Amino acid sequence: MSKSGAYVVVDVGKTLSKVTLWTRDGRMLDRRVRANEPVQEDGIRRLDAEGIETWLPAALREFSGHPIEAIVPVGHGAAVVAIHGCNAAFAPFDYEQQLPADIAATYSDERDPFALTGSPALPCGLNLGAQLYWMDRLHPETMAESTLLPWAQYWAWFLCGVARSEITSMGCHTDLWAPKEAGFSPMAQRMGWAERFAPLAKAAEVIGTLRPEIAAATGLSKDIKVLAGIHDSNAALLAARGFSEIARKEATILSTGTWFVAMRLPGETFAMGQLATERDTLVNVDAYGRPVPSARFMGGREIETVIELDTRRVDIKPDQPRLLETVPALLDRGTMMLPTLAPGFGPFPNGEARWLNPPDEWAGTWHARRAAICLYAALVADTALDLIGSKERLLIEGRFAEAEVFVRGLAALRPGMEIYVANAHNDVSFGALRLINPLLKPQGGLRRISPLEGDLSAYRATWREAVAKAAA
Repeated sequence: MSKSGAYVVVDVGKTLSKVTLWTRDGRMLDRRVRANEPVQEDGIRRLDAEGIETWLPAALREFSGHPIEAIVPVGHGAAVVAIHGCNAAFAPFDYEQQLPADIAATYSDERDPFALTGSPALPCGLNLGAQLYWMDRLHPETMAESTLLPWAQYWAWFLCGVARSEITSMGCHTDLWAPKEAGFSPMAQRMGWAERFAPLAKAAEVIGTLRPEIAAATGLSKDIKVLAGIHDSNAALLAARGFSEIARKEATILSTGTWFVAMRLPGETFAMGQLATERDTLVNVDAYGRPVPSARFMGGREIETVIELDTRRVDIKPDQPRLLETVPALLDRGTMMLPTLAPGFGPFPNGEARWLNPPDEWAGTWHARRAAICLYAALVADTALDLIGSKERLLIEGRFAEAEVFVRGLAALRPGMEIYVANAHNDVSFGALRLINPLLKPQGGLRRISPLEGDLSAYRATWREAVAKAAA
């Protein structure tokens, strides 16, 4: 490789951990991926931090032949690590772990109103404040002496030894941040958490260089810079802003993976009170400190629930023609899934999933089953976009941007919007690169999505009527 330099992005998600190697001009050279393992400790589901800590240096070693200049950590927004001395005090909680009923009830009484934080009351440990409230009661002395780090910044600390917090990680459904005031929420201050979090740094700030022991384990230079890092959905937002069709315009970015997260860049002022907090809408905070109306559902988890992790997934290119071929018959028959396959989450948190008008026998109809669940994802995404007032432009990024039934179905449901997908790897990791160089332009352009043929407006009307009837 030339001496032009290279960058690495460490993206630690809920399901997968990924390390990608990039050139200075934004071309991906290589990647390593690891499935995160489930962990139980003291009867509590926890994140696989120890396993990732073992894997990450080994993955980085495979890039040691490249002149790496900087590393950018990325992480999901529902994990916090307590650093006690030189180590994590205990494995961080998995956000899908249910809180004890008494803890959940008393925490609920402590929360600030949505109008202040933009953070709705979410199930399990999706609000970081709920995790901290429980941790304080399980480990009071240790927690009182610990420094708190959001998930992305924990990996920055792991790499360089410098503890910092960061605004996009603090301002994503944590209950800990007040977007309009650009500071910690009253609850976070009252509970003493604000002063226990590491000092704030900007996502693009270089907070240190590689620890000597990490440099030795990886074969990388100890002079490699480590940035504070960023929340994953906000990284996707930065990536989207690199396209001329999106930058400085009314647009929404729909990031797809385990979670489908819609983040709107509004062309006008919006009020947090307009959002339907009981339907998984929220306010994120972007890398510049601006509030971003958002809506979410566990689309990837729901799709996998139906296809049962079948290796012939809904997004692989060779299967797309067969999946599309099944759509007319599904529309004619009125085959549809009612929400929700992820109880407690999304715009229909209390719905009970069931099929309407399925084929008499699903056996031998895997393509139809997978196409039907893609139509379901499009219907739920359409609802989520309505909840945040999305209009004009939509960019779909992430794994399911390759699922033609889903993206073309969404285009058919929203004919008034321009629907795009990117022609190259311009997702979360690329967005993280733009922290290093904000002028970095995406490789390739955007592809305008043509809508599915057929009457999806009637299909949607039937689905919404059935959803309303089931909820009555």
